[in-house]
Amino acid sequence: MIRLLLTITGWLAAHAPEWLLRGLAAGLGDMVFYGLPRRRRLVLSNLHHAFADRPPAWHRAIGRASCRRLIETALLSLALPFLTERRLRRRLRGAPDLAAVLGIPPGGRPRGAVLATAHLCGWETQTALSLFVPAPCVELAAIFRPLDHPAADAWLKRSRERFGMRLLSRKTGFQAAMQILRRHGGVGVLFDQNAGDHGALTTFFGRVCSTTELPGLLAERYGADVYVMYPRRLAFWRYELTPCLVSQGGPAAEVTIRLNRWLEEYLSADDNACASWLWVHDRWRHQDVPARRLRLEARRDLLEDDLRARSLAAAPRRTRVWVRMPNWLGDVVMTLPLLRALRVSRPDAEITLLAKPGLQPLLERLGVAERVRPLPAPGAGSLRHFLRLRTEYPDCYVLFTHSLRGDLEAWCTRCPQRFGVRRRGRRRPLLTHTWRAPGRAEEHHRHQVGLWEEYLRHFGLNRAPDFSPLPPGPRPPPDGGEIIGLICGSENEPEKRWPVKHWRELVTRLAAARSAAHFRLFGTANERSVTDAVALGLTAPLENLAGRTDLPAFADRLRECRLLIANDTGGMHLANALGVPVLALFGPTNPLRTGPVFHAPVRILQPPGCAPTGGGGLADLCPDTVLAAVTEMLA
Repeated sequence: MIRLLLTITGWLAAHAPEWLLRGLAAGLGDMVFYGLPRRRRLVLSNLHHAFADRPPAWHRAIGRASCRRLIETALLSLALPFLTERRLRRRLRGAPDLAAVLGIPPGGRPRGAVLATAHLCGWETQTALSLFVPAPCVELAAIFRPLDHPAADAWLKRSRERFGMRLLSRKTGFQAAMQILRRHGGVGVLFDQNAGDHGALTTFFGRVCSTTELPGLLAERYGADVYVMYPRRLAFWRYELTPCLVSQGGPAAEVTIRLNRWLEEYLSADDNACASWLWVHDRWRHQDVPARRLRLEARRDLLEDDLRARSLAAAPRRTRVWVRMPNWLGDVVMTLPLLRALRVSRPDAEITLLAKPGLQPLLERLGVAERVRPLPAPGAGSLRHFLRLRTEYPDCYVLFTHSLRGDLEAWCTRCPQRFGVRRRGRRRPLLTHTWRAPGRAEEHHRHQVGLWEEYLRHFGLNRAPDFSPLPPGPRPPPDGGEIIGLICGSENEPEKRWPVKHWRELVTRLAAARSAAHFRLFGTANERSVTDAVALGLTAPLENLAGRTDLPAFADRLRECRLLIANDTGGMHLANALGVPVLALFGPTNPLRTGPVFHAPVRILQPPGCAPTGGGGLADLCPDTVLAAVTEMLA
């Protein structure tokens, strides 16, 4: 039945008026581009990644033309068995140097030729190559992927072999291909950038992909020349069959890399060439398997060779990974070791952080991502903002939040992969993939960073978090004094505050014991009342900066501290990340879950009788205990 359908459809396509075929290709191509949203988005995403400097109107024009040429190629493939040699000669022509490449000179050919071909419009016309070689033509064959339907496969093979080119199955034809190369013939091989686990890691338009190695392996083994053989489109169903020498022998890796470079340059040369490639296929799909999305993995890795050939020190960061940051400063700081690990695990990732506007200057200074996008204010305008971000075409969206708002933001971007943590009893239907967190009881005894690490490892992270302090390290104050920083407030939970009277007693006694000590009070504008109450009437050298610094200035002033004494706050985590020694006061909160994590001097104090997981009242932590710990840390 399928064979009969192919025969009837092919005969109709071969005998239909050309104006009808052109209209059919245009109509069906537009249906693919406009009527299949996922395919349209894939086309535009591919073009946006490859040609980010071109305007959206150009992307749309090339994408639409590419879809039309996809249908043009499909119609030609069906009609090809029914086109006579005379009609083919009217529609095809050979490039001037084609005879020199495929002809047999009087003394015979010195070596075989690997004819690499790509998914360009009209690629099946290359089965008629021998028609355009006036001299005796070399023995020709092409390795192809057989169809699953035996009758259709037999029909395809017989119709494509009528001009002398043999079709060799990828399953059983390699031995015959090698014999043809030994006889100095030509073997056609499709080189693809989505070769799956059997391909080698290279770059294509700056993005990591899995590239076919077969042309290079054949050329290396048999010392064959490597040509790209491609149909240059002149008009509808009119092509010039063109060879281009890429390599004369050489190592397989070099051939593989050169083929990708040739295709990049050809597609970039002019719009006609670019529109002839099938942008509707996902050439970079190999590295987006969810279980290994956050790492690079392949049996063969040619990235170093590829980068060396391009004179690049590192892989371009073209895989767009967006990270929705937590809302609180402390949680944001705790993600930093994981973001640093992600940059190593996925060295081709362009990381974009989405964070509250107040966090943007600090995150940009820390340099853990290529871009930081401020979140808009909640509301309808926020969703419109994220809907507009669809044209940025993120590849992967990693969420550290657990809110419906964050999930809805990610969904609005149309990002194809959206990862998050799912807790028991709570679904996250707007995400594409989730990692199920352990129960609350287990979470209570594990640090938040460890849980996040397990979450990212579920999606492929293969590097350990980097807990080294963020550069540059602490710096001494300009006057050479001993600055002791104090964070007396806690904006989100008043229960986490050590009482004001305890802070005042601690400052008074420290000032009496350490004559060179200067005290610096930190906090937000909302915590100003707390710091004012602490500072009121104290004679010790004291600077009250609460509400007077933005985050970058806060970080700069923290770096000058010899020690920071703090409640469980975001500032405590930031100081720890900057390498500043920290004395952290924990009462109701759980230091096993949210304690400082960076490799810098840290001591945690809890009230007497408090469980390791927290739950105590900070009022029970007496100033004598804190003073003794400060004295030890400053010794």
